[in-house]
Amino acid sequence: MFDRRSLSEDLNAVRDRHVPGVIVLDTDADFETLPPATAEDLGLLVDALDPTTYPDEWVPDDAPTPLHRYAGSDFTVGLPGDGTVMWTRQTDPPTVLVKARAEGTPDDFLEFLIAEALVELGLDVPESFLGFFGARYPDLDAAVPLDPASVYQIGAALYVGWLGCQTRPIFVDWAADRSRLHEAWVDAGDRLRDRVDNLPGAVARGETDFADATELACAAIKHGLDLPAPFAALDTTAYVDHGPEYAVRWAATTFDRLDRED
Repeated sequence: MFDRRSLSEDLNAVRDRHVPGVIVLDTDADFETLPPATAEDLGLLVDALDPTTYPDEWVPDDAPTPLHRYAGSDFTVGLPGDGTVMWTRQTDPPTVLVKARAEGTPDDFLEFLIAEALVELGLDVPESFLGFFGARYPDLDAAVPLDPASVYQIGAALYVGWLGCQTRPIFVDWAADRSRLHEAWVDAGDRLRDRVDNLPGAVARGETDFADATELACAAIKHGLDLPAPFAALDTTAYVDHGPEYAVRWAATTFDRLDRED
């Protein structure tokens, strides 16, 4: 299931700077959440496992099943929406997992995704959006008058945006000594630019729902793209400083305004 990945010179340098000792593994299957038995196989490759659980009251009763499973006592790694590369601190040392879906991904972009995971690990941030929101996740659920899957999607996106505010300055600095990774970061942002620029019109025409729009806008934060309202308010130092409280207040204010406009 897991094989150690050979890292390029650039990735070794990023790892050594941000999170020395981390293990990077290729997986031979694709997954959203690793089932407990498979996740425990990581124990063969690391020094120790340290499964994380979360209080039941953090997860609304109608939240998607994967979130309940993730919060429970079974050792689970990953959540739907984590992407091609993910990381966990439930192992010692921490582990970066490259999913099977990475096959066919352009080499430079995949290198960037792995480097991004290493940088995020170095920030010592929560492993998931549930850990980020904590006891405030039910408040987000109350503030977003959409179905549970959309609340999940918005919560995950808001966490990505919060991370992006913090990782972007590091990616910018790569221009000096990690030009290949920097160019991959710039190229990924350029590919998002037209979609972000056209986002207000797409939402107004009903071509993009609000959860998808939030996901796109928050993904663009790490690339430094100009965001339309109301998403521009997420690309701020206030969001970095106040995290989940700011996110919940932003959601409540945004949907209140949308209700008045309707």
